[in-house]
Formats: sequence, C-alpha cells, structure tokens
Amino acid sequence: MFSTTQPDPAPITRQLRAMFGSRLLLAAIHELAVFDTLSAEPLSLADLRQQLNLAERPAMVLFPALCAMQLLEYDIHNRLTLTALGRYLVQDQEPNLTGYTGLEKDDPGVLHMAQLLRNDGPLEAPAGISFVKEGDGPSPMDDPKSARKFTLGLAGRARLLAPLVAANLPTQPGHLLDVAGGTGYYTYEWLLLNPTATATLFDRPAVLTVAAELLDDWAQSGRPGADTVRERVTFQPGDMLTDPLPPTDLLLAGSLFHDWPTDTCQALARRFAAALRSDGDIWVHDTFLNDTLDGSLAATDYSAQLFWVTKGRCYSRAEHHRWFTDAGLIPLPDVIPTLLDYGLIHARKA
Repeated sequence: MFSTTQPDPAPITRQLRAMFGSRLLLAAIHELAVFDTLSAEPLSLADLRQQLNLAERPAMVLFPALCAMQLLEYDIHNRLTLTALGRYLVQDQEPNLTGYTGLEKDDPGVLHMAQLLRNDGPLEAPAGISFVKEGDGPSPMDDPKSARKFTLGLAGRARLLAPLVAANLPTQPGHLLDVAGGTGYYTYEWLLLNPTATATLFDRPAVLTVAAELLDDWAQSGRPGADTVRERVTFQPGDMLTDPLPPTDLLLAGSLFHDWPTDTCQALARRFAAALRSDGDIWVHDTFLNDTLDGSLAATDYSAQLFWVTKGRCYSRAEHHRWFTDAGLIPLPDVIPTLLDYGLIHARKA
C-alpha cells in the first residue's frame, strides 16, 4: 500500500538508467562523431540525421539526451548547435576531454549502443529485443519462464505505483480495460476504490497466469473490499495488435506505448479509441520527454534503456496528443505526476 510518507525511489531508477545515457554519450563522441560534425556549423535535425545516417528512432533517442546533458541546444533557427560545454568534446578544440572519455570508448556496452544507433536496433531483428512481439511470430511473453521472470521483476514497481495511479483515475461504476496490464495491480487497486465497477485485464496468456496468482495473494491482504475484486475482474488473453478489444469506459495504457515505434503507437491509439464508449477516456501512465524534445535527463536515460531492449523509446506528451487527435480523441491538458519520474495524461472520446 502506497504511503505519502514514503520517499520517491526515483534516484534508484535514475542510477540504473544512467549507464544507458553514458553509453549514448560515448557512442556520440567516439563512434558517430556528433560533436566534430556540429563543430563546423549548426545543423537542422534532418540535416544532422542525414550526415550521421541515423533513422528517426535513434535520432530521437540520441539528440534529446545530448540536449538534456546540456551538450547540445537548439538555436533561434531551430538548428542543433554545440553549447559551450559541448565544445569540450570536439577533438580540434584545446583543451578537450575526448582523450579522457576515450578511455571508456571500447567498452562492450558502448560498442553495442553504437551498433543499435546505426541500425535502429540489433543487426538481427529478434536478437536483443526483450519481451516485445516481432512481426507475425510468437511473443517472447508467451514463454512461461520469460513471462514469469519479467512480470515478477516489474511487480515491485507496480505495487508502488498502482495505488497512486488508481487514486487519480475517475471514480465511477463503469468498466476499466487494462491493456498489457502485466501484474494486474493497477486494475486491482482501481477496483478496490470502485466497488461496483468491473475490469478486464488484457495480456498474453502466460502473463495472465502470473497476474491471477498475484491477485490471489493480493485479495488475501485483509484490506476492506480486497476479497471482492476477484469476482469483478476478467482475464482476457490476446494480442493487442490484432485481436478485438472489449468495449470499455476507461482504458489504461501503462508503460505501453514506450515499447513500440511511432507507426505502431499510432495504430494502437486508433485501436484503443475504437474500444472506448462515448465519453470514455484513455489514460496513459508513462515517463514523458519534454515537448521541446530536450530532456529531461531522467526521461532521456530511460529512453536510452528502452531503445536498448525494445522497439520503442520515451515519447513526449505532444507526440501522444497527436496520436490521440488523429484517432478522433480530444487530448486533455492535465499532467498528473506520480513517482519514479512517471506521470498520467489522458484523452476523451467525444
């Protein structure tokens, strides 16, 4: 149970993700020559991408991170340019720190990050992609061992965040659809606060097996009403990319869009919008880049971690709002911070 007296554990996850940001930085200096390229002149994002031969996703992982590190910035013409700090990473400047940073440039993690940046992922598509479905093939989360390991690995974070998320979702007697709901804790906590509501937890079959076990333990916690939740939740196995979604009043997409590339996010937004009843809401719980795509550092480090293990990255609130608008939804301006650098945004079906 979340207590407001507990500290936000964000410093722990920031330290974990910082190593991915460090790999980005070293790859930018020593493999992609970002700083030497920009030392000649400022460049638009498109021109810099072209010169470095970067696809959209790696560019939107790398450049916001370098801006968040205060090494790059946008000038008045919306071109990327070096900051005074960033000039210390130009080889022709004296003095510079390229030799010092170069002591770590052959680290295997740095070399792998450079490969990912150049290829927009691993050379062999399924390799290195954790827990994300590849094309028409089976999902890694269909393997019971992998599904159990990953779902239980996320359980602690979910137990911490779920009560706070549930408390900020609408209180109503309707139906909640928790897509790729994983542990199910967000669903269980919302049902606890809405004693006449129902919910569907939608995920891969092997994940739902673990979620049902977690519900059994959660329901025996002794909290008032916890023992009634089991009868009000439906576990529905399926593939959110292709299978029909049940109609719902609320749809929760927690830590979901960040696993997927932009075109898949756009398609998912349309599918989710179609599942909403009139006046229904979609709620997204995630870590968001600044709308100006220049940070925050916590978000760009997380984006680098996601780039390492999924097909996605962190997206800004503005990017989510574009997907929702294109899907016929009305984005609402509220941004509700939770913990661990996460927040809630939502959009409504008119």
